[in-house]
Amino acid sequence: MSDDMIILTKTFDLLAWLGPRSEKFPKTYRLTVTQRLMNASLDFQEALFDALSQGGTTRQRHLRAADAHLNKLRLYLRLAHRWKWLNDGQYRHVSGMVAEIGRLLGGWIKAS
Repeated sequence: MSDDMIILTKTFDLLAWLGPRSEKFPKTYRLTVTQRLMNASLDFQEALFDALSQGGTTRQRHLRAADAHLNKLRLYLRLAHRWKWLNDGQYRHVSGMVAEIGRLLGGWIKAS
């Protein structure tokens, strides 16, 4: 259970870091790419909460959904970096956060 809480804390930290950065993305893309980026990150956290409150195959389904949301988040972050919305240091930082969260999620999936 404490490992479950670590991933929730790390995800909260990611959201707290990402929110203010995404507000600085170009206005033209706020209703498309930026919105999808934030939706993927929020959907990821919601899937974790859903998994935490369930057990068995339902938990597995929510964890798989969380994994899909995390992959979308990775895509949008790569695009933001490619388009120079995130500099190299920011991208390295957020990629490290996402990689750690991915490892925690993978461990949770294997343990369930």
